[in-house]
This record gives sequence, C-alpha cells and structure tokens, in this order.
Amino acid sequence: MLSKFELLRYRRDDGREPFTEWLNAVRDKVIQARIRERLRRVQTGNFGDCEPVGEGVIELRIHVGAGYRVYFGRYGSALVLLLSGGDKRTQFDDIRHAKKHWLNWKRRQM
Repeated sequence: MLSKFELLRYRRDDGREPFTEWLNAVRDKVIQARIRERLRRVQTGNFGDCEPVGEGVIELRIHVGAGYRVYFGRYGSALVLLLSGGDKRTQFDDIRHAKKHWLNWKRRQM
C-alpha cells in the first residue's frame, strides 16, 4: 500500500496522546479494528465521510456502533494530525477539545 498521507498523533505538552488514549478506551475490539482500517484508507487518500467542524479541524465519521468520530487537522499537502476521537453522544465536547489541541499544535510549530 502506497501512503499518500502521513498520520501523526497529537501529543500534549505533558506527553499524553488524546487520540491514542481514546482509541485504547474503546472496549469493543471489532470497533477498534474498524477505526484502524478507516485510518488506513485515509493514509491512501480515501477520506470518505468527513466534514470540517471549524478552525481547521475535520470530523471523520465512522458509521459503526455509537457513531464514532475521529478529529484531525491537515498540515501541508501530506500530513494528517490525529487530534482526538469520540462518538455522537460526546460530539460537542469532543469538537471543542479537538480545536484546542489543533491550535496548541499549530502554535508549537512556529
């Protein structure tokens, strides 16, 4: 598989990775595998069902289980930064946190 996009995980100032922590907390291993498979498709340029939610953050919708979402930002032409994840129930707060992570990451790039 030829990757068009490099997927990186956002790391907070304290070293924690919100996306990694969220994905590891998904109890259903089948759903975890479906999320990972969807991210492999993103690497090849197939973003599928996703929409911008503001301030440079994009929501990738995964139509399985509780309506899982992955939040990411794109930097340059080939970098996707995985910010966090959630589901339909926690969507509002998840978007707010993802925007905060994205702004923090961009500020650190300067």
